[in-house]
Amino acid sequence: MANIEELKKVASQVRRDVVRMVTDATCGHPGGALSSTDIATALYFEVMNHDPKTWTRDGKGQDMFYLSAGHLSALCYSILARAGYLPVSELATFRKFGGRLQGHPSVEKGLPGVFQASGSLGQGLSCAIGSALGKKLDKDDNFVYVLCGDGECEEGQIWEAAMFAAHHKVDNLVAMMDCNNQQIDGTVESVAGNVDYEAIWKAFGWNVIKADGHDFEASLDAFAKAKANKGTGVPTMILFKTVMGKGVDFMEGTNKWHGKAPSKEQCEQAMKQLEETLGDY
Repeated sequence: MANIEELKKVASQVRRDVVRMVTDATCGHPGGALSSTDIATALYFEVMNHDPKTWTRDGKGQDMFYLSAGHLSALCYSILARAGYLPVSELATFRKFGGRLQGHPSVEKGLPGVFQASGSLGQGLSCAIGSALGKKLDKDDNFVYVLCGDGECEEGQIWEAAMFAAHHKVDNLVAMMDCNNQQIDGTVESVAGNVDYEAIWKAFGWNVIKADGHDFEASLDAFAKAKANKGTGVPTMILFKTVMGKGVDFMEGTNKWHGKAPSKEQCEQAMKQLEETLGDY
């Protein structure tokens, strides 16, 4: 049974990591990283079958995760470090020239836990579908997970992939959308209109689950339902309702922190709101 309090502690530390990393680098994307933190924490610390000690890039024998919204790299690196894929101390090298923790995840230097370079929005879902089909061919019963942003889903490749996955019955795929309703130019509605993503994904032939992305019990229940859908021949999309910048009051609910680093003073203010639970890097 999941220890919700432990998940909350991990999430708090990850949020601290994210804000400190972006502040130290003087660049990065804190808003979406903070809104997706609870989703990624639930995945890596409760849901996924994975082991950093035996990880290989082909993903055989384990679940796989793709971060399609690659600009959320600070979240990715913190989660991987806290899950044992890389030294926690390496988080201090975020966005440093020549380091492994680049602004968008890269496979150039063989970073454990990263299956595919990402950052060109809209591509991760296609990559995840390919891996899921590969697992079917290998008779590997594990799942493939992929996290997309709601603004990212304005990309045409997302819907090409959606059609393909439904047609080819990729039911070992669990896609997730961080529905924080913010993107670089404003709210999703102001950029693309009032989009009913639940209706659209269903129209494309997907199983759709909705959940509160900041409620661990609701999130874990959504993941359980998604996994139970395997065998139906239908891919799953979980629509997680979230808050941009979650956990830091002056970052919440606005696109202003999509790609902006806090000042050192603002970072200190954020740290007062986020409990240090696992030790800062």
